[in-house]
Amino acid sequence: MQARRSLVPLLCAALAAALALSHTTEVRARAEAALESGMPEREAALARGFVLGQDEAIDAGTVEDFRRSGLAHLLAVSGQNVALLALLAMPLLAALGMPLRTRLLWVLGLIAVYVPLAGAGPSILRAGIMGGLSVWATLAGRRSSRLYALVVAAAVTLAIDPTLAADVGWQLSFAAVLGIVLLAAPLRGAIVGWLGAGAWRRALAEAAAMTISATLITAPLVAFHFESVSTTTLAANLLALPAVAPAMWLGMLVVAAGQVPGFPVDALNAVNALLLAYIAQVAAWCGRPDWAYLEVRLGLGGLVGCYLAIATLSILVLRVGRSRRLAARRRRDPAGVRLLPAKARYLVLGIVVVLAALVLLRPVAGGPAASLPVVSLRVTVLDVGQGDAILLQPRGAPALLVDSGPPGEEIAAQLEEAGVERLGAVVVTHDQSDHAGGLAEVLSSLPVDRLLFGAIERRTSAFAGAAGIPTRRLARGDALRSGDLSLEVLWPPVELLDGPLVGEDPNRLSLVLLVRLHRFSMLLTGDAEAESVPLDPGPVDVLKVAHHGSDDAGLAALLDRTRPRLAVISVGEGNSFGHPTPTTLATLAEHGVRMLRTDRDSAIVLDVGSRSVHVSGAG
Repeated sequence: MQARRSLVPLLCAALAAALALSHTTEVRARAEAALESGMPEREAALARGFVLGQDEAIDAGTVEDFRRSGLAHLLAVSGQNVALLALLAMPLLAALGMPLRTRLLWVLGLIAVYVPLAGAGPSILRAGIMGGLSVWATLAGRRSSRLYALVVAAAVTLAIDPTLAADVGWQLSFAAVLGIVLLAAPLRGAIVGWLGAGAWRRALAEAAAMTISATLITAPLVAFHFESVSTTTLAANLLALPAVAPAMWLGMLVVAAGQVPGFPVDALNAVNALLLAYIAQVAAWCGRPDWAYLEVRLGLGGLVGCYLAIATLSILVLRVGRSRRLAARRRRDPAGVRLLPAKARYLVLGIVVVLAALVLLRPVAGGPAASLPVVSLRVTVLDVGQGDAILLQPRGAPALLVDSGPPGEEIAAQLEEAGVERLGAVVVTHDQSDHAGGLAEVLSSLPVDRLLFGAIERRTSAFAGAAGIPTRRLARGDALRSGDLSLEVLWPPVELLDGPLVGEDPNRLSLVLLVRLHRFSMLLTGDAEAESVPLDPGPVDVLKVAHHGSDDAGLAALLDRTRPRLAVISVGEGNSFGHPTPTTLATLAEHGVRMLRTDRDSAIVLDVGSRSVHVSGAG
């Protein structure tokens, strides 16, 4: 009978998780609506980023502040979210009179629901597995080992997808948790010794130790992969620290309450808006000074040197902290004293494993295409004749389609061939047949989460509405994300879109997008020629030449400013417009820019790794 009663909470938790998972899309939609209710636009976007990892609606300036200040990790769900979820759930479940075992079972169910709700990316997947293992160990009555749970979580996630080992986000997430496991405890002791005893002091010491540990251990990896480092990241994280957990908790409560129709969440959101505004202000304080963000070039040797320095410093700190105890132990048992403390040995072992993985996964000089075996992003300039359709497929996140080409080019079949089963968004740069003619085919052939546009005709908007697809207008300063991939809108300004559009050149209204993934960047110009649209995005890796390679008096100046290594032209074979024109081709040649064009090279594929780009094309 006792065993049967003990199964009841487990079955209830499993049933609740299964029901929620079967309706993930609906649950996520209600969560988004609840987080937006009564919130200012910026804070609502931040709340979705903090709790659900949806940071595509956060304006580009705020994203840049978070990036430069070292707070960008708050915009993506990770192990911190899982830990805070458990910390929030345990006392709430206890208040309902549940015993410890039942509470732990419900926490397992909540983790199982939250991981897919937050997108099931590499970091949240690892965190969910690690959190679940820790809870399961507690249920089994065994002492939980965080290091053991981390190793098992890494092994399980790599068994699911071995390519995660070369994913920058996974590496950073793993390193951050490793740093916390190995360094947080001694740092907490040192901080408590400085601050003194007391509940709030211990809580502050715990949070500060975790922040310092994660920041210290991930800094070399950030510098290695992104060739940049924030000088204010530690200060920013410590300043934001008092508001981060309350903001996460309030957001999670709102997500839960939002599943109940009519539940009043505005009061919770009003408080959370203040916390989120404060965090955004900290990001601005610490991210906007010129000295807050430094460009560095840290090769593999520099990475090894940094981690050896961290390991040496950590060992010295640990040894100093234990010096008296070691001396006493030597007097009692000289042979029983080990050269290094256990945590120091684990730290060195962890660093060696991370470095070995990086060495094995780095590009082989002179090898085929000198590219990583793991693709973080695939960009395909589809062959749709005299039109544009560019597919962006970030690994581990929904694909995005920029334009759909003219009608009759079998765009749906090309998407299916590329392995696309769902689109996170379709972006229409401007509503002309060569860019939006295949839209109806796309929307009727596969699930599309959102339709985004600058200027669009009512019939197109009405078609999307009839299909039940949310729409949103984009203008300069807006941004969208899919996983680590970001698209920043550079043109047109909202003032131009709000003005009278009759008689306005539709090409001048074309959206211009700057695609970024880590250090890779690509400028998608639509049909916006540089001679009529002011653009200065800085250097880029790839330029999509505007308007199928038509004459553009501003192209030379744009090439001087952007210095692309590759230019791609989406153009139809034997088209009646004479695209690409001899003048445009000559300008690209004069600037030494390699060129590929769909009329000769068919679809153009760019496989972007963390430190390389492999281009498929015959040009």
